[in-house]
Amino acid sequence: MSVMALAGWISLAFLAFGALGALYRIIRGPALLDRAIALDVILIVFSSGLTVWMALNEHTHFIVVVVAASLIGFLSSTTLARFTVEGAHANQSEPEPQHAPTGGEL
Repeated sequence: MSVMALAGWISLAFLAFGALGALYRIIRGPALLDRAIALDVILIVFSSGLTVWMALNEHTHFIVVVVAASLIGFLSSTTLARFTVEGAHANQSEPEPQHAPTGGEL
């Protein structure tokens, strides 16, 4: 086994471990945003795994799948971040104005 093949298989093992960690975060949560980020991590692990697989087999048959998965991941993360920020601003209540004390109040 060559050094390149050994490095590829070790990389695939680490990527599988990362996918299991992200799958655990999807199941356990606790927040919806945690689950969405974990789905993005799984998409990145999938793209990275396909890239390592193509390097091991010395072909580029799945390059379109990797580019499409990367584009989907970018658009979904950007959309989620936009709605998260807009939702945070929309859910904030305005603070009550503080009145200056008048003559008889303490």
